[in-house]
Amino acid sequence: MHLHLSAPDSACPTSVTPRLRASWRRSARYGLSAEEMRPVFTGSVDTGSLLYECGTAVLRGLQATLANEPVSMMITDPEGLVLSRICEDGTINRSLDRVHLAPGFYFAEENAGTNGLGLALADRAPSLVRAEEHYCAGLRGYTCAAAPVLDPVSGGIAGSVNLTTWSEDASELLLALAQSAAGNTTALMLARGAGRSAHPMPRGEVFRVYADRMSAPEASVLTPGWRNVFSEARSAFRSGRAVAVVGEAGTGKTALASLARRELRRERVLSVRPPAPDDAEAWLELWAPELGKDSTCVMISGVDRLPAWVTGELAGLLEQVRSDEGMAPYVLTASSAEEMPEELRRLVDTVVEVPALRFRPDDIQPLARHFARQRRRRDVEFTPAAMRTLTAYDWPENVRQLRQVVREAAGRTDLVDLHHLPPEVFTGPGRPLTRLESVERDEIIRCLTEPGTTVGEAARELGVSRATIYRKMAQYRITLPTKTPRPAP
Repeated sequence: MHLHLSAPDSACPTSVTPRLRASWRRSARYGLSAEEMRPVFTGSVDTGSLLYECGTAVLRGLQATLANEPVSMMITDPEGLVLSRICEDGTINRSLDRVHLAPGFYFAEENAGTNGLGLALADRAPSLVRAEEHYCAGLRGYTCAAAPVLDPVSGGIAGSVNLTTWSEDASELLLALAQSAAGNTTALMLARGAGRSAHPMPRGEVFRVYADRMSAPEASVLTPGWRNVFSEARSAFRSGRAVAVVGEAGTGKTALASLARRELRRERVLSVRPPAPDDAEAWLELWAPELGKDSTCVMISGVDRLPAWVTGELAGLLEQVRSDEGMAPYVLTASSAEEMPEELRRLVDTVVEVPALRFRPDDIQPLARHFARQRRRRDVEFTPAAMRTLTAYDWPENVRQLRQVVREAAGRTDLVDLHHLPPEVFTGPGRPLTRLESVERDEIIRCLTEPGTTVGEAARELGVSRATIYRKMAQYRITLPTKTPRPAP
């Protein structure tokens, strides 16, 4: 299957890249005028966010290395709202004020047409927009280089860094500087949000999916809520409808579609995950031919995380292979129906929502036993206290986190007790901890979860008073169930 981009808008420069042509077409669909730009203004910006704090610190450091250069440096939120602008050149500042490229104004594509920061946010990729490549005439005197800032924990878009200079002064290094500043902002956000682990950055994957997480008979032991979701998906597949499965990360969207794949009347299911931005074109070329095969159903995950131009290309591909009769040869997944791009949403007949694990506490015990059995190839027991702990925890990373916790514990024992579980499952939500606080919390939990250990014994082992232990438990939101009694000597 060959990919064909639509013809560019007649006003778009002919030499621009496919990404820029796609951005111009989107700008035209938004109803924007190329001659008059009126970005939305908001009366205030959030100057207390971690993004603002870290981004501003990084840009002030960059400013010191670019003394006397006419470069304006900005931080925006994920919606394209300009949060800060740093520049000592009065001439370019006054010029940017005239086109409203200033704090408090939204410069996403739908507000200001094709521009550097808008394109970086739409395509989730570093972007350089020069002079005549801007959609709105008012911006064509500038060159803008922008790069998305990734949230170090979720991996989502936290905002962007934008560097703007005169079009005739554009440097090929401008985009590299923007990428470096965005990466440094992410790193600083991770450092200042201590106690949280970094999310792996996306890389494209294509692989076959087998229903190895849980077979259909095993799914019947789960709660009615899960069975209802499974039945809804199975019914949609049987009817030949195009299905989107939505839910939080780690809830089991891919597993659900895999369980129901027997209804797809296809020999195999090919799972496709979002690509790294630079790999998007090769990513499409790699797996798109599978859409035309009668033996294959393609499951495209995380469509809400795709670059905007890829969304347009993907919608065109799905329209080509979808027919009025027979089974739709694809399944989409996203975090929510609202986050799914409209171009793809209209190609879906049924949206099935997988509830987060915190809303399915009765699922935790059968899932835990299943994951433990997978790990040891035999049944693994849990003490009542360990199972109560697992059930009480809110599992912010959903089934994926439960699987990891249980598999690690079951790999060490045939009877999982409190001291086999990680510290995270004993604590409630709270502020991020520093590294020193995390070490202290983990050591307290280690002592408290030893079989038969009392608070007094834990305090003596740690060399502190009982009152200190209780105060620290409250500080770190540590909750322990009744433990397994200490075995008789």
